[in-house]
Amino acid sequence: MLSPEAEEQLDQFFSAFRPQATPLLLLDYDGTLAGFRVNRFEAAPWAVVRPLLSRIQRQGRTRMAVITGRPAAEIAPLLSLDRPFEVWGLHGAERMHTDGRHEMEAAGPAAQHKLDQLRELLRLDSLGGLFEDKPNAAVMHWRGLAPQKARTVEKRTRQLFEPLAELDGLSLLEFEAGVELRVGRDKGGAVEAILAEARAVEANSAASGADAPIAYLGDDLTDEAAFRAVNASGRPSLSVLMRHHWRQTDANLWLQPPGDLKIFLEKWLAALA
Repeated sequence: MLSPEAEEQLDQFFSAFRPQATPLLLLDYDGTLAGFRVNRFEAAPWAVVRPLLSRIQRQGRTRMAVITGRPAAEIAPLLSLDRPFEVWGLHGAERMHTDGRHEMEAAGPAAQHKLDQLRELLRLDSLGGLFEDKPNAAVMHWRGLAPQKARTVEKRTRQLFEPLAELDGLSLLEFEAGVELRVGRDKGGAVEAILAEARAVEANSAASGADAPIAYLGDDLTDEAAFRAVNASGRPSLSVLMRHHWRQTDANLWLQPPGDLKIFLEKWLAALA
């Protein structure tokens, strides 16, 4: 059951839905729509997710996008929805359109060279952690390691990554039990790009209406930039920390999956109706 405060916040947000508007539903995947797995390809969505998101798709009024740290191509097979949907992968540096078009934010030559050198080094020595090689990043995980070993891996990783993050075009992205040295936009940048497109549509189509509501659901530290972008959008908005345990956050509402996620998506459908 939601708390009275959470019920009030949701009711206030959904009361802003209007028939002529196209609300924006933006969703993280791991930890938000699915539980974490050591083997990420086994991270199936919560049982409530597929039927409710499919109903939102069939209703036809929502612009829905998944914004994930994974490569974009991994999401559709995991969600297995009836219709194509928009995915921003690699924390926003990659975009997969509903028609299958693919975009990748380009890195500068110097930043790409340094990143390639780092990836080659970590392929030979993963510092005791789990190295993930992404097209735009070198990622080190220490989730699931014994505490002492995790601290050692984190220390060694930061000693290697942090000086490189000072170089133009490279940035450090922290998440729970890991860190990523990367190029390209973050999840906040992806939200800002989506909002810019929405504003252009609203400005050129009286039927679409202005100030369509926007919500972002996420769980990790990497979602904080998206929360801030949503909060600063100047339209009816809701940023939701969707995780089992509370942590400090810029989100303005905390819900727990999968039960509260089910309530949220059902309320979204009711507001559309």
